[in-house]
Amino acid sequence: MTDRAASPAPATSTSAESPAGPTVERLLQRHGRTFADELGIDLRGGGPEALFELLTASLLMSARISSDIALAAARALYDHGCSGAQEMFDTSWQERVDALGEGSYVRYDESTATYLGETAQLTLDRYDGDLNQLRDTADRDPERIHRRLQDFKGIGRLGADIFCREAQHVWEELRPFADAKAIEVAEQLGLGASAEELAELVGDHDLSQLTAALIRAERADDLDQVRATSEGE
Repeated sequence: MTDRAASPAPATSTSAESPAGPTVERLLQRHGRTFADELGIDLRGGGPEALFELLTASLLMSARISSDIALAAARALYDHGCSGAQEMFDTSWQERVDALGEGSYVRYDESTATYLGETAQLTLDRYDGDLNQLRDTADRDPERIHRRLQDFKGIGRLGADIFCREAQHVWEELRPFADAKAIEVAEQLGLGASAEELAELVGDHDLSQLTAALIRAERADDLDQVRATSEGE
């Protein structure tokens, strides 16, 4: 089972000559932890269990529910042993409902418990429990990967966005990836209007941190503070 201790936010660098540099630095200082890092998911090796944990978290976060509740529900599932696809499949529907309830994920607990079971079964049946096979059967094409992720019930476009945003750290063909919401927030801060522009600010290897920071800052209603602090530097 993956160590559940949250990982420290990894160091990153920004373009010192860029006028957006102070804003990016402030974003990363205040919010620059990926959701995988917060959950203690070690994606560095791209292992099957870590990728399935990320898929689970992406499914939970794609619902109309706060990210804090979604992350708490993910932790509860992991604590109940639902880390890999086989482990998730082996739990009963009621066990999944109970775990979701422990994380206060109660509004969608029954439907989500069903989706999680079906997601585990599809992962086992089609990819032998390893989402790296999804990557390979999609010929490592970003658009095809994104589409195939949406074959999992409950993921949808938003869930696929979340997965790709975080997985680009280890699936290099996804780089640079920034979903529409991250780009919308970036435009509000004057950072750019495309994944390519954002990647130029931090290097595309670090883009998962910046996109997570943009999402977190907007959800925390912290954009004005990021602007004010950056302008005062």
